Amino acid sequence: MKVSAIIPAYNEEVRIKNVLEPLRKSSLITNIIVVDDGSKDRTALIATEYDDITVIRLPENKGKAEAIKHGLQRCNGEIILFLDADLVGLTQQHIEALIAPLLEDPVEMTVGIFESGRMITNLAQKIAPNLSGQRAFKRHLIEDILGLNMRGYSLEIALSKYIKEHHIITEQVMLKNISHVMKEEKLGLTKGMVWRLKMYKDILKYWLN
Repeated sequence: MKVSAIIPAYNEEVRIKNVLEPLRKSSLITNIIVVDDGSKDRTALIATEYDDITVIRLPENKGKAEAIKHGLQRCNGEIILFLDADLVGLTQQHIEALIAPLLEDPVEMTVGIFESGRMITNLAQKIAPNLSGQRAFKRHLIEDILGLNMRGYSLEIALSKYIKEHHIITEQVMLKNISHVMKEEKLGLTKGMVWRLKMYKDILKYWLN
């Protein structure tokens, strides 16, 4: 069974190898697509160092939802895996845990929840597990997902709303000893908070539509 992994990335030159390396080592992954969302750093160049990775470069930053849509249009897997580009502690076991439930009916989508990683990210996911960016799903959902009216940072909330409205059979997968880098850590407190407010605005706007 073919499994496509899509990694949307924006200015992740320092971290993206930590995601690409375990993906390349996993025997379950048949193709990897990095969507560089208008990065200003060497994210795309680092991804192109790997001959077996497809790199899509967007000319300007459009947000995660748009990046994911570009990736979906290029993937060929029967199962599609979404992973954030800033994960810390990702292993082959985490990847396989997200995919395994989809090898059996009737599960259609899995959602990865951080556990025993860092307190701040563990807490965030316990409060709002539907905002997790670590997901895998079966190919028959692609057209519906491409058709979702999502913009900017509304991807996860759009998927959660879609799951609820269409009764998609979903399973949460606990991902131990994994975390990600917060925007406040990447950009500094002030810029990180501005970004977070923009993200929450996109989420709220989508949810209220």
